[in-house]
Amino acid sequence: MSVQNITLIKEFNAPIDTVFEALTDHATFGELMSTPITRIVDSESDSVNGVGSIRSIKLPLAPLFEETVVSYEKNKLMEYTISKGSPIKNHMGRMTFTDNDGKTKLHYTIQLEPKLPIPFLGSIIKLGLEKSISSALDKLASRY
Repeated sequence: MSVQNITLIKEFNAPIDTVFEALTDHATFGELMSTPITRIVDSESDSVNGVGSIRSIKLPLAPLFEETVVSYEKNKLMEYTISKGSPIKNHMGRMTFTDNDGKTKLHYTIQLEPKLPIPFLGSIIKLGLEKSISSALDKLASRY
């Protein structure tokens, strides 16, 4: 089984606080992904979607799983990891946001490794995630 890496870079014609809010709010991110995403544990920090927040996700043809936010800096960074119920291990998602003359640049990386020793499973998961997240980012960009 091999580690898979996804890197997506997208620029939005919107201020950083607007893009950060849309992509780090679990419900809004679910709408963009056209996937049921529900915050099941609120963070005890300033943002309910901050460190310690847990969201449940139901993707087509996949079991329900949970992700936990492990790093959160408003308008700069959110990192999360799968914490329960997924066929993926060693997972880390990282979104970094930078201001670019009033526009927002997103650098989104995901690292993952399938738990099951099925040939090409990692590549299939990677391809599916890249496609669905790219589509969600395009959907958000079209709003601005």
